[in-house]
Amino acid sequence: MSSAEMVAELHAPVPSMPRVRYHGVFVRQFVSETAIIFRRRRNIAILAVLGAVPIFIGVAVKISAPRGGEGPAFIGQITSNGLFLAFAALTLCLPVFLPVAVAVVAGDAVAGEANTGTLRYLLTVPVSRTRLLLVKTAGVVAFIIAAIGLVTVIGVVLGVSLFGTHGMTLLSGDTVSVSNGLLRAVGVAAYVFVDLLGLAGIALFFSTLTEVPVGAMAATVVLAIIFTVLDAVPQLAGIRGILLTHHWLDFASLLRTQVNTSQLWHGMLVPLSYFAIFTAAAWSRISTADVTS
Repeated sequence: MSSAEMVAELHAPVPSMPRVRYHGVFVRQFVSETAIIFRRRRNIAILAVLGAVPIFIGVAVKISAPRGGEGPAFIGQITSNGLFLAFAALTLCLPVFLPVAVAVVAGDAVAGEANTGTLRYLLTVPVSRTRLLLVKTAGVVAFIIAAIGLVTVIGVVLGVSLFGTHGMTLLSGDTVSVSNGLLRAVGVAAYVFVDLLGLAGIALFFSTLTEVPVGAMAATVVLAIIFTVLDAVPQLAGIRGILLTHHWLDFASLLRTQVNTSQLWHGMLVPLSYFAIFTAAAWSRISTADVTS
């Protein structure tokens, strides 16, 4: 090889594929993270409990056979249209079961790694702290989607099987087609998903503050309870609009002929704001913390 060819080879552009490689590594890490999340026995137990909620409601309503309008929210409508079983199950799960599920999974995301001593190992692979947080966040989001989807699908399938569906009578009294009702069920599930994102961001932030996963889980649940208590105090009506739990049940607007879109947008803006603020705080914490375990 001549000197001219050697110089040309040295100055030749080196092909780089950092973006493709980064995406490939991220996907592999995401798959690994979700596999770990969905294989944990406590998470499987949580999904089993959530899946049992619509089954319990459906069997109880089938046995008691309440008339239309009787019982708590959406319970009386189940006998006239099975799709309402999914709405009733989500309404029952949203105040307690789903927040606990989010707190357990998101609270364990970073603190669990620190508790078992694998966090420091992960960061020396090397894996950037930003990518680690992104993978953990994506894993939590995947679990939330699976949890909500499980309740919704079981509710729809079981409700239609037990009570049938002949068009869907909305809360406003109008009747829509089954396809329209299914579309509204998807919208309700999506709204509940956005609701829980704010709590997931809070749990992730708490998870970066401690090496004890139970502490992050408990702090998240306690904060959700505090939001609920503050929302119930009449003297605090002026701040209800910014409380995370205040808009959780506003998805009922999707079950009326005239959907209050402004109410829905505001109801989604609040949890999205919490998610953005607390995930940013979690990133700030994990990117500057001195990881020793």
